[in-house]
Amino acid sequence: MVLWSPTAERIERSVLQEYLDWLQEREGRPFPDHDALWAWSVEDLDRFWVSIVDFFDVGFSVPWGEVRTLDPMPHTRWFTGARLNWAEHALRSGADDDVALLCVREGGGPAREITWASLRQSVAAAAGWLRRAGVRPGDRVCAYLPNTEHAVIGLLAAAAVGAVWSCCSPDFGADGTLGRLAQLEPTVLVAADGYHWNGKDIDRGDVVARLREQLPTVQHVVHVPYVFDRPAPAGTVAWDDVVADHMPLVFEQVEFSHPLWVLFTSGTTGLPKGLVHSQGGITLQGLMWSGLYCGLRERERMFTFTSTGWALWNMQLGALSRGASIVLYEGSPRGGAVWEVAARTGADVMLLGAAVVTASTEPPGVDLGRLRHVMVSGSALPTAGYHWLLENIGSHLRIDSTSGGTDISGSFVGGNEYAPVRAGRIGGRIAGVDCAAWDDDGNPLVDDVGDLVITQPMPSMPTELWNDPGEERYTDSYFDTWPGVWRHGDWVTFHPDGSISVHGRSDSTLNRQGVRLGSSDFYDVLDAMTEVAESLVIGVDRPDDGYWLGLFVVPAEGHAVDDALRDRIRSTLRTRLTARHVPDEIVEAPAVPHTLSGKKLEVPIKKLLAGRPLGKAANLSSVDDPEALRWYARFAADRL
Repeated sequence: MVLWSPTAERIERSVLQEYLDWLQEREGRPFPDHDALWAWSVEDLDRFWVSIVDFFDVGFSVPWGEVRTLDPMPHTRWFTGARLNWAEHALRSGADDDVALLCVREGGGPAREITWASLRQSVAAAAGWLRRAGVRPGDRVCAYLPNTEHAVIGLLAAAAVGAVWSCCSPDFGADGTLGRLAQLEPTVLVAADGYHWNGKDIDRGDVVARLREQLPTVQHVVHVPYVFDRPAPAGTVAWDDVVADHMPLVFEQVEFSHPLWVLFTSGTTGLPKGLVHSQGGITLQGLMWSGLYCGLRERERMFTFTSTGWALWNMQLGALSRGASIVLYEGSPRGGAVWEVAARTGADVMLLGAAVVTASTEPPGVDLGRLRHVMVSGSALPTAGYHWLLENIGSHLRIDSTSGGTDISGSFVGGNEYAPVRAGRIGGRIAGVDCAAWDDDGNPLVDDVGDLVITQPMPSMPTELWNDPGEERYTDSYFDTWPGVWRHGDWVTFHPDGSISVHGRSDSTLNRQGVRLGSSDFYDVLDAMTEVAESLVIGVDRPDDGYWLGLFVVPAEGHAVDDALRDRIRSTLRTRLTARHVPDEIVEAPAVPHTLSGKKLEVPIKKLLAGRPLGKAANLSSVDDPEALRWYARFAADRL
């Protein structure tokens, strides 16, 4: 059912139409709509990405030799020989006196406005400080920061120097943070003293102290006194001192594939994987996405409800390259706060998780007439969410459900200015993304559920996984099913009208409230509890658009899974990880079944809980304890 269609006037005013008109003249052929663009973009992938370079005037200080190498994924390299700097593109637009960042704190009063001139000066000062601290291209600068200007300035400064950035949100505990940042062996750590959530000031001084103790490669610690009025701890540098000096803004020119940042996966098996994204790939991805799909222009404003631990935080920064402002909100979404912030800051475009929309029950009671476009990510937006937005935010609104991920710091599928809005559907495929649904034998499917695959490379795919000699983990993660074809791990349906439905994960990854959670993070915490012999965590998408996060616990000898143990498990997970890690249900189980090589049977048990019969969920001959798996089959049958 079509809920909304674009007007001819809206299409005509769009950045997408401006690009299509330019492309039609350049190529000498018609591009009547986005469908024509997509078809051409995957037929002539190289020419499409060159058109993005030219239309958005990507500034290469050294020209490229070839658009891409002919090596199969994941070995493809783009724009070989070219040199550029991502931060230079992020900061090149925007008049000095215009606002670049609007910083809003939960319950914190008016937005703090940071002009482009002030942002450039702070980045120049921080980059100069990093250089004086000995940071060189390829060194790692890591952070433990909430969604504030400190994170944006820190990333831009690190990129200007050619350093590699990675940030964890302070709602992560020490263990989850160390499991990520320690892999990178950082030389600089930028850390805040706390954050705000649900009306509370959350102190993270103890976590930062542990990070300082257990990150032995860190030579410099920058203290950000964000929540508490405390002096900088001994042996640290105050943030104000880092950004105090007036310095020239110097951008290190690096090769296209030079690492920009490391985003971490959820850690479903073993340590979280560090996805290394390139300066060049993110420059192109950010310009295309913020321009053609967000439709942003200079002086417009984008508000993303996110934390620094979610890829949406990184994606929003593409708006800066368009000369648009970004709204940084630090706090919880309770009580309609996101809508109030969007109204107060005059947001033109919003990006948020579907869970924020579904949690909204009352009309926001604020004027959101300027808001033209709401992009929803993280999980599929339920049908009721579409109706709520159109009824309570405005019938003029373009609702754009998207799907992509940390893996590419972008989207594979989403809406566009030509696509109608259908309840429960994603508008279509993003230009340059050759994706499809395949069955188990690698045959394309239409109007049937299959595995989401990408059959041609994208510039924003990771250049590598961190510390992955021979690219073995990279290959195993995405290319183990079909060599040279990216298998993303989502169940999807491509409909005949071009729209797409995403049904959830086809692997064991947990996706709660739009945020992926790693099962290994749970196990790291629970294995240390003397009352727990073993545990198994499973997440299942429900037919009612809900999500069930279940924890199966095998109690240690002499213990039982009673209310007291359940309370302690919940408290421990909330304290050492995040509130999102607290399960919906804790179930006592007789055992946890494994493969013969010792891996927990997360995927087969997830399939049982999703309704698949035992014979199709697992091969009992490959299970170390078939009777234990039968127990889970009976548990699942009783629940269905």
